[in-house]
Amino acid sequence: MLTRRPHGSTRMPRSSRKRNITAITLLLFGTLILVICLCEDFIDPHIFSFQIDVRKDDSQTKPPMKVNSYVYSWPRCQQNMSAANVNGFSSLPDGVKDFLYYQHCRHFPMLLDLPDKCGGADKSAEVFLLLVIKSSPVNYERREVLRKTWAKDRLYNGVWIRRIFISGTMDSGFEKERLNKLLELEQHEHNDILQWDFHDTFFNLTLKQILFLEWMERNCPNARFLLNGDDDVFANTDNMVTYLQSLKDNDGSKHLFAGHLIQNQGPVRWAGSKYYVPVQVQKSDSYPPYCGGGGFLLSGYTAFVIYNMSQSIPIHPIDDVYMGMCLAKAGLSPVSHLGVRTLGWHIPSSKVDGYDPCFYKEVLLVHRFLPAQMYLVWHRIHDRNLKCGGSMISNCNF
Repeated sequence: MLTRRPHGSTRMPRSSRKRNITAITLLLFGTLILVICLCEDFIDPHIFSFQIDVRKDDSQTKPPMKVNSYVYSWPRCQQNMSAANVNGFSSLPDGVKDFLYYQHCRHFPMLLDLPDKCGGADKSAEVFLLLVIKSSPVNYERREVLRKTWAKDRLYNGVWIRRIFISGTMDSGFEKERLNKLLELEQHEHNDILQWDFHDTFFNLTLKQILFLEWMERNCPNARFLLNGDDDVFANTDNMVTYLQSLKDNDGSKHLFAGHLIQNQGPVRWAGSKYYVPVQVQKSDSYPPYCGGGGFLLSGYTAFVIYNMSQSIPIHPIDDVYMGMCLAKAGLSPVSHLGVRTLGWHIPSSKVDGYDPCFYKEVLLVHRFLPAQMYLVWHRIHDRNLKCGGSMISNCNF
């Protein structure tokens, strides 16, 4: 039954109603914006810590990337001024002073995240070899070559190899902003960078390792094995997969930490050295056994153990030494692998090409390559026409 409108009543035209609704909506929206602006300084940013870093920071003005919708926000770590009271502090190099000022800091805002890199925590066991590559923001050329060579995301011998670069920030002002933008553009294209807002320096490499292990525990806890290395190493990832698949009764759930083993060493006390560690940082004159930080292989199980141990061990400025400290506390030991050459090759004759692909056909990892050398050697060792004689490794020394 139709109901008729009372006689004489008028109905507002549809176009007029739309204009009124639009005006009201805009008025409410404008009021909301005004309230937010007035109250901005009273909002606790940690309310939003489960989503994005919303803290005001002059050095971080760009909006978060869409792919990083789940990054953690931490309170900015404050300088420990009492460190200046350490005996002899004023005579220490600036890098050591900064380390002592911020040694207690373990959490920093995350600028670039990869929450789904391993397919999510539940599917992360499908990652057989996770390549964790330490890279500073300025090393764009190195990252590009690695993406095209040994660090390519790929399926090899039936298992998945995945790549992640881990980075901090460099410089300040416009230069820092430009470098951060560079990493952001790379992230959009390749989806392979983890970045935190801390200074990317040599003495902060340990911090970079700890932050990555924390990320792994959250996002990739079941990855089978990891290569942890620098962005200037040549890694024969084919050989790594073959080696790891040959391990008896170890699918990543048991201890493994292999590389160039260093033993019976202690802190360098010469202030002019890159590796200088004064008594104000470590009183003991000895280090536990460890593997050279240029590159080493470890199981997912061992990565988990190191992360747990790191929670109760003060940060040490030399990252590979710190890994050894964590292993020692857990009662575990690193082992030597002849195919890992973090000190590079020593070719006994000048008549032999140091970049002969036959040298690299058998190894797992060799440190210190320029991008062009890396690109060339990788493609040469995969040349089907390459012919090599006997073992080349036995003819070279550390």
